[in-house]
Amino acid sequence: MKQKILILEDDLTLNETLADFFEELNYEVVCVYDGEEAYSKMYESNFDLFLLDVNVPSMNGFELLKNVRAQNINTPAIFMTSLNSMDNLEEGYDSGCDDYIRKPFILKELHLRVKTILNRSFHHVNDEKIKISENIYFDINTNILYNNNEICNIKNKEAKLLKFFLQNKDQIITHDRIYEALWEYDEDFSENALRTYIKNIRKIIGKEKIVSIKKLGYRFTSQ
Repeated sequence: MKQKILILEDDLTLNETLADFFEELNYEVVCVYDGEEAYSKMYESNFDLFLLDVNVPSMNGFELLKNVRAQNINTPAIFMTSLNSMDNLEEGYDSGCDDYIRKPFILKELHLRVKTILNRSFHHVNDEKIKISENIYFDINTNILYNNNEICNIKNKEAKLLKFFLQNKDQIITHDRIYEALWEYDEDFSENALRTYIKNIRKIIGKEKIVSIKKLGYRFTSQ
């Protein structure tokens, strides 16, 4: 399952360059060209990262991010901008960004920043493979589950669910949070499907790893 990036950039050439670059690196990319369009997409789909220009039509990047943060959308965000004053930098971080890169930039540097932020959800682990048990691990870049170095056949939503559990180890995750993480805006969530996904994951990693919390949700235990 590919990691999904929203790119907001009104310069058509740069937007296309960024899209081609990240698609070559096996990311799924959604491109938008103004703040209102970006705002709609952020509600319609789940993203792993936002790459946001600031000076864009209809709603600037700072205002856009403030609005989505106010709606509890906590997807990591990087601003890409030619604005370079300390006041601009401060406004960017105050609006809720995770990083800020000044134009012009080198694509490789931007990718390093993207990878760093995406891996932060895993508590700054150095290894890209998260160990679940002695013989089982999950690759956080490819979203592939391995058992004894063999790839496990799990569905996309099962991989997405397992990653969400690993990002929130030892925490009670409510059913609603899981529905929001797994199902897109235009999809109908399914309680039965969720139970099936968890059952299939448990068959591989062990039933004891995912604890059902009655009437609340689930907890992935690291013990």
